[in-house]
Amino acid sequence: MEYVSALVPPVVMAVFFIGLIVTIVKTQGGANKAKEDAAVDAALSSAESVRQSPKAGGA
Repeated sequence: MEYVSALVPPVVMAVFFIGLIVTIVKTQGGANKAKEDAAVDAALSSAESVRQSPKAGGA
């Protein structure tokens, strides 16, 4: 019975990991995909404009 107690934790972790991956894959896309993409695009363009703006004080 020691082998059963040795195998239970990895099996339980594997089941939870597979459940996590399935949940992540299922939640990709869907109704909120356009809003999420728009939010990411806005954040990237904001960061890009800050990075490309000329610095005050002459650089």
